Parts: sequence; C-alpha cells; structure tokens
Amino acid sequence: MTDAQSAPIAAGSPRWLVGVVLGFAGLLYAYAVWNAVAHLINMARTGLTGTGWITLLFGVVFPVIVFVFAFLIGRRRRVGELALSLLAGLGIVAVFWMSLIALSLTLPSA
Repeated sequence: MTDAQSAPIAAGSPRWLVGVVLGFAGLLYAYAVWNAVAHLINMARTGLTGTGWITLLFGVVFPVIVFVFAFLIGRRRRVGELALSLLAGLGIVAVFWMSLIALSLTLPSA
C-alpha cells in the first residue's frame, strides 16, 4: 500500500480546506437534524402511534447516516469532490425531509 492510498485526504487538498468544507456541511446537516427534532416534538404533542414514532425518529437519524456515508465516499478524493459528495447527500436528505413532511401533513396522527 502506497502513501497515497493510505492517506485519508488527497495530496492536493489542504487539511484546512477539507475542515472548512466538512464544518460547513456539518452545520447544514445539523440544521436538518434540528428541524427533524423540532418536528418530532411538535408531532408528539398531538399524539403519535408506534409507526409514527419510528418514522419520525428515523427522520432524526437519517441526516447523520447520510453525512457519514457521504464523508466515507469523498474522504479520499479532492476537496471539490468531497464537497459534491456532501452536497448530493444533502439533496437526498432534503428529498427525504419533504417526504416526511408530506406524510405528516396527510396523516396528522401518524
């Protein structure tokens, strides 16, 4: 195994820039988690079934799973490719979040 294969970051990417990209993306993903927690609390006030709890709790955990997965995909690539990986993951989180909101609006006791 060469040094290029064992390095967690591509040789052309400065660590500080990777840190900035990860920090900014982390804030966006944390915002998605925060919104999911707020929505879970709001929906819990009206009463939830077991399926509703599982669905909304998965909505809280899903952005974290996608962030980790996107990081694992882009960690050995250049910083631009890492940013695109994290941005694509954020798009997936947004689609999932809109589906979760639509489900919550159509089934208020879900």
